[in-house]
Amino acid sequence: MRVALREAEKGRGRTSPNPVVGAVVARGGRVIASGHHERAGLPHAEINALDAAGARARGADLFVTLEPCDHFGRTPPCTRRIIASGVKRVLVGTIDPNHRVCGRGIRRLRGAGLEVHVGVEQAACAAANEGWAKFITTGIPWVVLKVAATLDGRLATRSGDSRWVTGVQARALVHRWRNELDAVLVGIGTVLADDPRLTARGRGHRDPIRVVVGSRRRVPPRARVLPALIASTAAGSDLRCRSRGGDVDLRDLLKRLGARGIASVLVEGGSRIHGSFLKTGLWDELRLFVAPKVLGEPGLTWASFAAPAKMAGALAVGRLRVEMVGKDLLVRARRV
Repeated sequence: MRVALREAEKGRGRTSPNPVVGAVVARGGRVIASGHHERAGLPHAEINALDAAGARARGADLFVTLEPCDHFGRTPPCTRRIIASGVKRVLVGTIDPNHRVCGRGIRRLRGAGLEVHVGVEQAACAAANEGWAKFITTGIPWVVLKVAATLDGRLATRSGDSRWVTGVQARALVHRWRNELDAVLVGIGTVLADDPRLTARGRGHRDPIRVVVGSRRRVPPRARVLPALIASTAAGSDLRCRSRGGDVDLRDLLKRLGARGIASVLVEGGSRIHGSFLKTGLWDELRLFVAPKVLGEPGLTWASFAAPAKMAGALAVGRLRVEMVGKDLLVRARRV
């Protein structure tokens, strides 16, 4: 199953709005063939692994990170092909939370006389599609807040200069994240201050869908972020959203992004956007780079929202993980 998990990662950033899935055909603990889901509309991981195995699949074991589908979508049901292949056992990492599957594939295989085991490397298999599971069950994308700040929590100098807060290795990792997530989102203030491209520069990378929160009239016609989806409360916006306190209702925005098949969003700022996501609780994961630098006052803080009167009212985060990326510290946290 660990081989299947490594296979699944080969599709990361390419399969949306489908999950990443890997499969392995094995006999006696030896891998015969493997495959992964490459892109929505193309064959699923099980089919690719069985195609590679051919006649050697008969009597073998099939390991798959996610429950095989049992319905017609862009492709036929995987269960039919698995049954016809002659495999003896199917070992599944985790049940598919999609209401169109959710146990149906398991029942179909068992009904055909196959031996099926569920829960092999379950935690790792579930983690591989954590963001997709949220999207497929709620229609709301997985939201990642990405921040690069100094030791004293500043995004930029008093003049607005922010190039560069972090080092080369950290910036390269951000490009990889853009390649892996469906969309990248910023506020109009970031567009005006930094004129970012928000592309995924790197070998084999693909660019995410770019989303700008703010009036279309304020986006410069030659802004490097274009073409982008413009989200505002005004008529004529690509994503016309409800108003909340005079600003874009972020929950409504996320629903509209989800309706377009966008399963994950990387929020890159600025401070008001980050603050709004934090205060409304509409985020799932924080990835905060802390650079070994100190700016002092009046540098721009990375999370702009009204502070509580007492420390007991501070926003709590959980599941902290810390690692070094070059000379910068990367802190990962989850919403409590």
